[in-house]
Amino acid sequence: MLAMFALGFSSGFPFYVIREVLKAWLTDANIDLGTIGLFSAVALPYTWKFLWAPALDGVTPPLLGRRRGWMLATQVGLLVLIAAMGQFDPTESLKLMGVVAFCIAIFSASQDIVLDAFRREYLTDEELGLGTGIWMNAWRFGMFASTGTAFFLADRIGYPAVHLVLCLMMAIGIITTLLVSEPDTGVTPPQNFQETVVEPFREFFSRGGALWVLAFILLYKVGDNMAGAMNIPFILKMGFSKQEYFVIVKGIGMAALFGGAFLGGVVMIRLGIANSLWFFGILQAVSTAGFALLAIVGKNHLLLSGIVAFEFMATGMGQAAYATYMAVQTNKKFTATQYAMMTSLMAIPGTAAAAVTGYMAEFFGWPGFYVACALAALPGMLLLLRVAPWGSSNEEIDANPGPGA
Repeated sequence: MLAMFALGFSSGFPFYVIREVLKAWLTDANIDLGTIGLFSAVALPYTWKFLWAPALDGVTPPLLGRRRGWMLATQVGLLVLIAAMGQFDPTESLKLMGVVAFCIAIFSASQDIVLDAFRREYLTDEELGLGTGIWMNAWRFGMFASTGTAFFLADRIGYPAVHLVLCLMMAIGIITTLLVSEPDTGVTPPQNFQETVVEPFREFFSRGGALWVLAFILLYKVGDNMAGAMNIPFILKMGFSKQEYFVIVKGIGMAALFGGAFLGGVVMIRLGIANSLWFFGILQAVSTAGFALLAIVGKNHLLLSGIVAFEFMATGMGQAAYATYMAVQTNKKFTATQYAMMTSLMAIPGTAAAAVTGYMAEFFGWPGFYVACALAALPGMLLLLRVAPWGSSNEEIDANPGPGA
């Protein structure tokens, strides 16, 4: 579990170096808003990472093994690239900064591919739920560490020195990679192009319930994502100030999210993955409907705090079970490729559904909107009857448990 925390931190840390630290630096350098907005495109490799995931399954580096070798290579690359980006001047080398930021995104997305595969192969099915919960909290802690370090130190030591501090934080992942053992999956890695590129997708889609699994991944958190997309305008239009929003949502809410992810992992040890998906899915829907109650009652700080805490905790629990379920759907011969495919797929509903939420809120009104979001959870819950019926053991929903599982 300590290894999961350290590697989760290493996974979340680089993403916010290019998402928030870079944009803060460009803003301080008086770069125009249009250009700053364009820099969001450097994160595209996170969406398309499944395209090169087969290479990380099929090629074994000369040192440390198939998983640890790629982990070390991507982590050292990130250390060098983060340090290098800090040495440019945004007013003179903006294009070069964009190139380096894009390279950071490629190395970071590649690290995520191999770390997700490592987590699945390193932990047993019984450990996977708790390990995933700890991982997700560490990922968020990495986010706070990168952004907080930059924001507190930038005015004191400047961004070039800040990036040297940030790059050294990658040592947490590097040291952990050197200390942990290579997972023993008991399977032979892909040996040729056919096995590396074609077989992961052929094997997945040859399963009888593959399309049901993909439909579940698309729909399980769609209602939760839709509600979250409109929480900021809803809370502000209810009369709460931006400061109140920050304290309640980013303070109480994030603490509950951390607690929910950890608690979800612990509960999964007792209930199993299938029962947890049912239980947490119901909690997510009920917590989403709680905002409808606030819309009816009106501005109330205590009620908002309670609803936000409940909603974020349910979200954290649901995310832990959701990520664990996707992990056990991978064949251990192609873990990196198949998990990257599913995580890329899960990002679609959050983007597509969020695009229409504003129109929904205008049409239904706030109470009706949040009730509709709660009801949007039903299709995903009904799909559990097919992909993870109540009472199913972890072994029964594991697509490929492998030797000794």
